[in-house]
Amino acid sequence: MQLGHTGLWSIELRTADPGQITDAAAELDELGWGALWIPGLGGGDILGDSERLLRATRTTKVAIGVLSIWRHQAEEMAGWHARLQSEYGRRLLLGLGVSDPAAAEGAGRPYRPLADIGAYLDTLDDAPVPVPRSERVMAALAPRMTELAGQRTAGVHPFMVTPEYSAAARERLGAGPLLAPYQAVVLESDPGKARAAARGFLGGFLTMDHYAKNLLRQGFTEDDLTGGGSDRLIDAVVARGDVEAIGKRVQAHHDAGADHVCLHIVGADSGVPMAQWRELAALVN
Repeated sequence: MQLGHTGLWSIELRTADPGQITDAAAELDELGWGALWIPGLGGGDILGDSERLLRATRTTKVAIGVLSIWRHQAEEMAGWHARLQSEYGRRLLLGLGVSDPAAAEGAGRPYRPLADIGAYLDTLDDAPVPVPRSERVMAALAPRMTELAGQRTAGVHPFMVTPEYSAAARERLGAGPLLAPYQAVVLESDPGKARAAARGFLGGFLTMDHYAKNLLRQGFTEDDLTGGGSDRLIDAVVARGDVEAIGKRVQAHHDAGADHVCLHIVGADSGVPMAQWRELAALVN
């Protein structure tokens, strides 16, 4: 599945007024964005939200980044995926994640991430209409999970990572699998304002065990994780400034081996940040 050079990651494409979402998705399709990524966090009807975007677009792919395997049964996902691919031209990419021990505990399960995601993928393979490897990705962060993603899915969609992480992930994956990192961006040149906006969104994730561990693997310290993130950490995982500055960060990921970079506008003043998406469309190619 060809996602193009850049895509957009947006919670607003799930939570805004349905009519506004439909209009925005149609315009983003016309602007040439390769993929629209919507997160599975927060519950709600992720299946219906995905179909709304597919219905509103013609060529842009729709990617779920990502579903928790603890909340969504594999059998249900396989059947739903088959229907939408048949109706909308195989434009849906199914993202899967194991989250953290708390999520497994909430589902009444022990936390065995590698075994459980492996079993989930087995069920997708054995469904009446299997979900092809090329139409599913994993939110892999740790080395063994990244290797599994490269072996059994199209590739990986890592969250809150640096271009240096992209380089290490590409080396681990090899030349074939998809590498599609999430990249938070703030269209603000003032460092203080940009960092405050970034902390407003990312700060909570720093308290989650699996994200914290991955940041430590990237060379950050426990001190970097406190107070919503140190300036060093925020500057490393969030791109800020004008479109040219954002483009340099996107290019850094591509130079490191990424195939597709998902841009998430952080700190927008209103619901659907259409003005910022139009501005960033200069990066579509």
